[in-house]
Amino acid sequence: MAAVEIVGVEKLYGKVVALRRIDLSIPDAELIVLVGPSGCGKSTLLRMIAGLESIDTGEISIGGRVVNDLEPKERDVAMVFQNYALYPHKNVYDNMAFSLKMKRVRKAEISDRVQAVAEILGLGDLLERFPRQLSGGQRQRVAMGRAIIRNPQVFLFDEPLSNLDAKLRVQMRAEIKMLHRRLATTSIFVTHDQVEAMTLADRIVVMNEGLVEQEGAPLEIYDKPVNRFVASFIGSPAMNFLEGVIRVDNGVVVVETADGMKLATPENAEVEDGMPVVYGIRPEHLSLTTNQEGLAVRVNVVEPTGSATFAYCHLGDLEICAQFAERPNFSPGADIHLSVDLDKVHLFAAESGDRVRCGAANLHIG
Repeated sequence: MAAVEIVGVEKLYGKVVALRRIDLSIPDAELIVLVGPSGCGKSTLLRMIAGLESIDTGEISIGGRVVNDLEPKERDVAMVFQNYALYPHKNVYDNMAFSLKMKRVRKAEISDRVQAVAEILGLGDLLERFPRQLSGGQRQRVAMGRAIIRNPQVFLFDEPLSNLDAKLRVQMRAEIKMLHRRLATTSIFVTHDQVEAMTLADRIVVMNEGLVEQEGAPLEIYDKPVNRFVASFIGSPAMNFLEGVIRVDNGVVVVETADGMKLATPENAEVEDGMPVVYGIRPEHLSLTTNQEGLAVRVNVVEPTGSATFAYCHLGDLEICAQFAERPNFSPGADIHLSVDLDKVHLFAAESGDRVRCGAANLHIG
């Protein structure tokens, strides 16, 4: 078993608190993704697991063994870095074989293991090449191969795809996921890219300012963000937010914005009259309507991507984004109406940012 347990971990740099009481339990063979903006503490936590940063408070255990005071080489983890960290004067074979040679493994066994890993990663024809003769994607495969060949208890990935172009990133995401399924090794992946997090993870941990904001399955976090920060960070384009105040009239609950616009709410929202809230709706939960009902907006920018069309629109003084699977026939400057899928509306308390619990929707925009 190679479960990772993180209990009450904190990290300080002088008076700056980088991590605040982190508690995480990572089961054996899970691929967990730590995601958040720059400076949120995700890479610091990864480096603490690897032994590259000291632990000020708390405890980290790997496979049931506390590793707080162990050197990196004693932790039985392998790390894949953003910059590949390959030896430029060694060919692919020697880069991958280096750790085994340092352990004085027999040459025949080294050769067998290098060949086996090279076959998994599609590097069989590149073993005699040097890093300078490889593409970015090939270098990343070599870096992964160097980690795999050690057969560690835990793989640690520190933004390994950041230096690749868009096409290679998509390809490498798929390869990492297939590789994880094949090896079934506990893996911790750090990224600031929420698309990578959504597509790779068995479980996502969203971090902000040294805290864990939410953890859960990708679609759980997407559909039920616990607060406004998570809702804004997970999803591309980001969720639309409209600030307002709850108004209750004869049992009908609406959100009234500063300019007097009234937005219907989901049924059974746990709110009270006069409560300041933030009304959240994702771009794909807005749809074009031709009956002059819904949100009256003016199109500002249209972005066709082929598979979807994004329209950035003015709603009064605010800008919102709508996403359409079809290819609507309008241009910048057009006045259109958008209907809201009320089952997908999120309400957040304005002061705390916490998500307000809601029931099923049965109202319409008025």
